[in-house]
Amino acid sequence: MLTYNTLITRKNQIDYAQGAVDALLKKRFDLIPNLVATVKGYATHERELLEKVTELRSRIGQTKNSDERMGMESQMSGLLGRLLVQLEAYPDLKANQNFLQLQAALNEIEEQISAARRSYNGAVVEFNNAIEMFPSNMIASWMGLKRRKVFEVAEGESAAPNVGELFGS
Repeated sequence: MLTYNTLITRKNQIDYAQGAVDALLKKRFDLIPNLVATVKGYATHERELLEKVTELRSRIGQTKNSDERMGMESQMSGLLGRLLVQLEAYPDLKANQNFLQLQAALNEIEEQISAARRSYNGAVVEFNNAIEMFPSNMIASWMGLKRRKVFEVAEGESAAPNVGELFGS
């Protein structure tokens, strides 16, 4: 009974951590149109990147597959980071109060998302360990519990960015 309750607790920790990540991702999702609208007038050279952000936001809103959505959210983090770095080259935009507030809000949300993902990954690792170790693996099998996936960095995001390339040098 103790093992059963421990497995349920760990499963619920994952669900709670996933909910926290989802809430932050929704907050970021809602900020993106404001960022795009604010930047459009300034960032003519970054139009392609803005279009990618908008298109990916639309795809994220339509997907129901949790694993697929996690991958797209990781791509969105990378795109937003690249966009903010590129926009540093626009003095007028950097003086725009709306942009500065959006930039600060996005930076804060990205930090919160990162922390929530670490918490989620920790809960997943504990859960996966519990369902694979003896004797709890026998009860986990009886309960039909399966391994969960951790959030992973999207391909290409783990490499250090070429800042010169971002500024067209």
